[in-house]
Amino acid sequence: MKTPRQKRLIRKIRVRSKVSGTKLCPRVSVFRSSRHLYAQIIDDYNHKTLVSIKTGLSKEKTTKTNRAKETGLSLAQKAQKAKISKVVFDRNGYRYHGRVKAFAEGLREGGLKL
Repeated sequence: MKTPRQKRLIRKIRVRSKVSGTKLCPRVSVFRSSRHLYAQIIDDYNHKTLVSIKTGLSKEKTTKTNRAKETGLSLAQKAQKAKISKVVFDRNGYRYHGRVKAFAEGLREGGLKL
């Protein structure tokens, strides 16, 4: 029997075989821990991280989902400064639900095209 972590890693491998980032359309990779959400915009062709961010930068007490949405907005602003307007979303094996979905919505509200 496989653990939930092993199942997520299998989904991650399956998604990564289909999703890849280029210089014109980089990949947004999301990692979700129990406390924070980490994200980075990656150019897979040159193996470089262009922009990165994590939750917890603001001192306000809000829910994890709201912080994920704010983080998406902040990452979108950083991406706009780096002249990135279109990205490919890599949910990293997580379900498109809750914090991951709120993060993606924050990216869209911030002006990035997924």
